Amino acid sequence: MHTDTLLIELGTEELPPHAAKALSDSFAEAMSELLTQAEFSFASCIAFVTPRRLAIQIKELRAQQAPQQIVRKGPAVKAAYDADGKPTKAALGFAQSCGVAIDALQTQETDKGAWLLFECQQEGRHIHAVLQDFIEQSLKRLPIPRPMRWGDSEIEFVRPIHWLLVMYGSEVVPCTVKNIAAGGDTYGHRFHAPKAIRLAHADNYVSDLNAAYVLADFNVRKATIEAQLARCADQHNAALDYPQALLAEVTNLVEWPVAMVGQFSQHFLQIPQEALVVTMQDAQRYFPLFDKTTGALLPLFITVANIESHTPDTIKRGNERVIKPRFEDADFFWQRDKETRLIDRGADLEGILFEKQLGSVAAKVERLTQLSEQLCSMLNINHQHAMRAALLCKNDLLTGMVNEFPKLQGVMGRYYALHDNEDSQVAAAIQEHYQPLQAGSQLPATSAGKVLAICDRIDTLIGIFATGKKPTGVKDPYALRRAAIAVIRLSIEGECDFDLLTMLNCSASLLQDRLATESAAAEVFDYIMERLRGYYQDQNIGQDIFAAVRAVQPTRLIDFNARILAVRSFQSLAEATSLAVANKRIANILKKTAHPESLTIDTGLFSAAAEKQLYQQITQLEAEVAPLFAAHKYGDALTALAQLSPSIDQFFEDVMVMDENLAMRNNRIALLSKVSQAFKTAADISLIQN
Repeated sequence: MHTDTLLIELGTEELPPHAAKALSDSFAEAMSELLTQAEFSFASCIAFVTPRRLAIQIKELRAQQAPQQIVRKGPAVKAAYDADGKPTKAALGFAQSCGVAIDALQTQETDKGAWLLFECQQEGRHIHAVLQDFIEQSLKRLPIPRPMRWGDSEIEFVRPIHWLLVMYGSEVVPCTVKNIAAGGDTYGHRFHAPKAIRLAHADNYVSDLNAAYVLADFNVRKATIEAQLARCADQHNAALDYPQALLAEVTNLVEWPVAMVGQFSQHFLQIPQEALVVTMQDAQRYFPLFDKTTGALLPLFITVANIESHTPDTIKRGNERVIKPRFEDADFFWQRDKETRLIDRGADLEGILFEKQLGSVAAKVERLTQLSEQLCSMLNINHQHAMRAALLCKNDLLTGMVNEFPKLQGVMGRYYALHDNEDSQVAAAIQEHYQPLQAGSQLPATSAGKVLAICDRIDTLIGIFATGKKPTGVKDPYALRRAAIAVIRLSIEGECDFDLLTMLNCSASLLQDRLATESAAAEVFDYIMERLRGYYQDQNIGQDIFAAVRAVQPTRLIDFNARILAVRSFQSLAEATSLAVANKRIANILKKTAHPESLTIDTGLFSAAAEKQLYQQITQLEAEVAPLFAAHKYGDALTALAQLSPSIDQFFEDVMVMDENLAMRNNRIALLSKVSQAFKTAADISLIQN
C-alpha cells in the first residue's frame, strides 16, 4: 500500500506567544488520534509552530484505509419468510439497507436459531476523502479560550487565517477549511522572503522554509536562541539567569532569531536589580546579564530580533532607547517609595480587601502576628523577628513599585525595610514569607521567614475553607493546593517541628468572630494530608506505606516523615512480609472484640509455651524500644520489634486464640493487642502490602 508524507499548514497573523506551543501540540495530538482511530497507519507526527503558522508533518502515512470486513445481522429466518417461503417486509427492508438483492443475503445458524446475514468486504477510504473533516475536527479541539472573528465573516479562530497548505506527497489535497481553500504554497519570513514558495513535495517543508529565513521547528529555534544567548554572554564574560518561560515566549515571537547585546546607563544600577530584571524580562523580553563572580546585574542585556539586519546597530540602539523610560519610571517609584517608612504604611492596609468575609489585609496581618507568636513558641525560637516581620510583610503592597510590578511584592518590602534600618532578619523574612513561590522552588533561609510563610498559608487555608470556597475539581482561585504543599515542604524540608492540627485550630479560633470555623481545622488537616499523599507519591513511596503511617494519625509533619522513612526501611527487612501478614491477622481478630485495649494480661492463664515466649519477648522489647520511640528513632524501634517474627509465627501455630474458655480467650486477645500496639507506636504494619 502506498505511503507518503502529509503536510498541513495554517498561515495566520501572529499567534499569542504564551499559547502557540500548546496550540501546536494539541493540533498534532488531535490529528494523530483521528488518523489512528480511522486506521490510517503512519510512522510519526511532527508539530511545527512559528509566530505565523501552525503545521504538522505526518510521515509514512498510508494513503488508504485497510479493506474492512462488513458483517450485518438481519432478522430471524422465521420472521424473514412467510408460510409460502416468500420474503417478508423485514427481509426486503434489510436487503435494501445493505444495498443488495435478497438472494445475496446469507443464513447464519446459531444456538438460538437461524438469522439472515449480510457479509462483504468494503474498500477503505482514501485520505483525500477524510482529510477536510479531520482538519476541522482537530481545529475545534484546540485550546482557544477567546477565538476571534475577522472581516464580516462568522468564522472564528485564535487569529485570522491567511493561507492553508495541504499536501500529500507532491499532490495538493483539495479541501476548504475556515473558508480558505488549500493550496501548495507556503510563505517564508515576512521581510526576508515575503513571496509565495511552491513546495515540490511535503518532505521539503523544513528545508524550503530554512532557505526562506524561517526555522519552523520550535525546538530547533529554541536551541538556536540558547546558543546565541550563551555566545553573547561569553563575549562579555557574563552570566545568564532567566526563566524557561521567557525563553519559550521569545521562541514563539521570532521565526529567524538574531541575538544582540544592548546596554543601559550605570546610573540605573542604583535601583534594586530585581526591579530592573522584571522590567527587562516582562516588558521587553530581554535577557539580563550578570557578573559571573558576584551575581550582580551588569548594565547589559540581550535582545533577540526577528530579522538579520544589515544595520544591527540600529536595532540595538532602538532597544536601548525603549528601555530607558521604563527604567526612569522604576527609578521614580524607588525614590518616591523611600520617602514613607514601611511601618507607616500599615494603617492603609485597611483599604485593601483580602476577602469579603475575611476582611481587609490589615485584619490578616493582625492574625499573622498572633499566629507567628504561637508558632515561635511551639518551635521554641525567639518570636521578636517573626512578629515584626508579620507586622510589615504586606505593607509593600501600598508602594508604587509593587503596584507597577506585582511580582516584586516581598522583594521590595525587603529593600524598603533595609532602607528603614529594620533588622536584616526581619527584612529577609518579609521577602521569604512568599517562598516557596512554586513547586520545588527555594524555601526561606531564616527562621522568621519560615514561621511567617507557614502562618500566612495556614491563615489563608483556614479562612477560605471556612468561607466554603475550598477547591473543587480544577478550580483553585486562591491557590490552596499550592499553599498546602508549601506548608508540607516548609515543615518537612524546612525542619519546622510543630503540631499542625494545633496550629490549624489556633488559626480557626482567630476567625470565630467572623465565621463558623468549628469544622475548618479538621477539613484543612485532611486536605493537607491528601496533598501529603501526593508529595510522597512523587518520591516513589508506596501508598501502603503512607496508609500505614496515616492510620496512627500523627499530627506533626516532621514526625510523619520520620515514620514514613522508618516504614520504608522496615519494608526491606526479611521479616517484614511475615510480620505484615501476622499484623493483618491480629487486626482481624481485634476487630471482632469490643475494646480489646481494655483487656488485661494474666500470666497465670498462659498454658502454651508459645504464648509465654511471646509475652516475655514483647515485654522485654517494649522496654528496649520505649526510648527509641521517645527519640523518634522509629526505624531502629521497628528493626528491634522485627525480632518478634518467629515468636508470633509460633504463637499462631500452637495457640488457639478463640478458645472456648472466655478468660483464656480474652487473655490471648490482650496479648495480641499488646503486640499490635507496640508496632502501632510507629505505624499500622498490617496495612503494608506483601
